[in-house]
Amino acid sequence: MPERFLDELIARTDIVDLVSESVHLTKKGNSWWGCCPFHSEKTPSFHVVPDRQMYKCFGCGKGGGAINFVMELENLPFKDAVAVLAQRAGMEMPELGASPGARERREKLLTINRQAARAFYCWLNAPEGAEGLGYLQRRGLSRRTLTNFGLGFAPNSWDALIKELSAQGFDKRDLLDAGLAVSNKDGRIYDRFRNRVMFPIIDVRGNVIGFGGRVMDDSTPKYLNSPDTPVYNKSRNVFALNVAKSSKAGRVILTEGYMDTISLHQAGFDSAVASLGTALTEEHGQLLAKYFKEAVISYDGDGAGVKAAQRAIPILEKAGLKVRVLQMKGAKDPDEFIKTYGRDAFAKLLDQSENQVDYRLAQVQKKYDLSDDTQRVAFSQEAAQLISGLHSAAEREVYGGHAAQTAGITSEAMKLEVDRAFKARLRKARKRQERRELAPASQLQPKARGLRYENIRSALAEEGLLRLLMLDPSLAGRLDGLTGAEFSSPLLGRAFDLLRRRAEEGLSTQLAALAGDFDREEMDHLAQVAAQPQAAANSQRAVADYISLIRGERLRRGGEVQGDALLLAMQKKYQKKKAYMEEKK
Repeated sequence: MPERFLDELIARTDIVDLVSESVHLTKKGNSWWGCCPFHSEKTPSFHVVPDRQMYKCFGCGKGGGAINFVMELENLPFKDAVAVLAQRAGMEMPELGASPGARERREKLLTINRQAARAFYCWLNAPEGAEGLGYLQRRGLSRRTLTNFGLGFAPNSWDALIKELSAQGFDKRDLLDAGLAVSNKDGRIYDRFRNRVMFPIIDVRGNVIGFGGRVMDDSTPKYLNSPDTPVYNKSRNVFALNVAKSSKAGRVILTEGYMDTISLHQAGFDSAVASLGTALTEEHGQLLAKYFKEAVISYDGDGAGVKAAQRAIPILEKAGLKVRVLQMKGAKDPDEFIKTYGRDAFAKLLDQSENQVDYRLAQVQKKYDLSDDTQRVAFSQEAAQLISGLHSAAEREVYGGHAAQTAGITSEAMKLEVDRAFKARLRKARKRQERRELAPASQLQPKARGLRYENIRSALAEEGLLRLLMLDPSLAGRLDGLTGAEFSSPLLGRAFDLLRRRAEEGLSTQLAALAGDFDREEMDHLAQVAAQPQAAANSQRAVADYISLIRGERLRRGGEVQGDALLLAMQKKYQKKKAYMEEKK
């Protein structure tokens, strides 16, 4: 990738604007802070520094520049991330040769999925799709809804899609890679989806990345979903988020399936989404938190739905969402509720949805017979454990009062139980912190074993030198012939040689410019180095001091190596002499 193209791309990309598309940032001084998009947290530890065009999370350790951010966020290789930023900046990608790579393969799979979605849609509206169209219409979906969601039909044929896409130039191997075809043990390849109504899965960029297919009777499996592919991961994508992300509702409605989500959209609740045939994951929570501040869980009211809601609550809360739970009576799911009671009744139910703490307390209550004193005590203790996990003292007092009223005990007694449980949590947290702080020196080390420093004193000087070069490229003329080979850390030495060369050639020395030369783990560590404070005053003197220390430590290491080698030679000489004397005896 041409270096000057990358420099221009980075210069055109405002990292604050880029990150703000996914993370709510707050300005503090000359930098910006927000909750990290790469791990779950409630206290912002994600730091964006516009002057250095870099980000760093002090929680999970991720860091780098604009290219690294897109690589991490979209799980893309380097070239694909560059292409995303180039398109965003209105720049044309340079020619990189005709050999197909990961980006070309990804684009091909997206094209195959798009063409498959068109074929399924056409079949739904053709004679062979009459059964599928009739089924969807009986479910109450309008023609407009079918079009808006691109619903389709897979004919009852072993190779209808294979034939259709083969005529467009795609081979069976392409369909296998896209998850649209499967092969049996005899090597025969056939369509994955047959005789099913089809739901295209579209990502937030508008790409068709996979499909869900539903039977029209009671046969199994009821739903058949695309497998994970290079463009589709069910744990990182959410059905209908491409539409819901533009909703003005301010809260996302989580349902258990495609039909519930589509029915809600048709009724005017345009913030409904569903997970894709899997339990809600932390990645789902982080994805939803990019677009919403509140989540309403609207799962089925059966035992499986209650368990799924219980699992989803802490995941969504950890992602920073305020969570409420909707409980329906007289219907098993949102689709049935709206058909039975109407849109207005569901809107009222939505506004009256319980906060997650009262919901979870109600679920705990169902486990106990509160007419029995022993079980009242057990309920009080389990409720106290739940309430002790709340963040504010006010929340603990309010919900402690709710639990006390349910258990039929005084608020004072419940407060004692909650305080006891809360102190136990604090003790466990302190012990975890103490274990992390047992070896303070190790905190100076990179997290990965392969990047560990052999000489911390020299490495700290090497880090300082890197920071100065990033801040002031003109210092490259005052390095006294120093090379990365003299560094104690191979990683820092490689970074130094690159920065020095770039400075000498008039290229950018910002951290973001190194994205193509280091893997993600290495960039995380270099971001940690770059994020440390570095005084720019007296920088020339600081460079000289750093060089002196690096070379001094290298001489010391060399002396130690020479001393060890001399000692080893003397030992060998002694052993030979001893053996000779024993032979003479």
